[in-house]
Amino acid sequence: MEDKIRLLDAEVGKTYTIKEINTDDDEMNAFLFRLGCYVGEPITLVSKKKKSCIVVIKDGRYNLDQLLSDAILV
Repeated sequence: MEDKIRLLDAEVGKTYTIKEINTDDDEMNAFLFRLGCYVGEPITLVSKKKKSCIVVIKDGRYNLDQLLSDAILV
């Protein structure tokens, strides 16, 4: 079984499969789902800073803050 890592701990330029969305916040879950960010979907980490990252999900490019990126495990 492969370990899950937080999106901000992932390697830039690499495409991952989302393994878990770790949040109890229904609004955050709904927002991520609208972006196409849910378990089983590929996500590419384009760049990252200390508290945010830029990702590509379903041909859309998004800037995620630390709260959102911490909820995504790949």
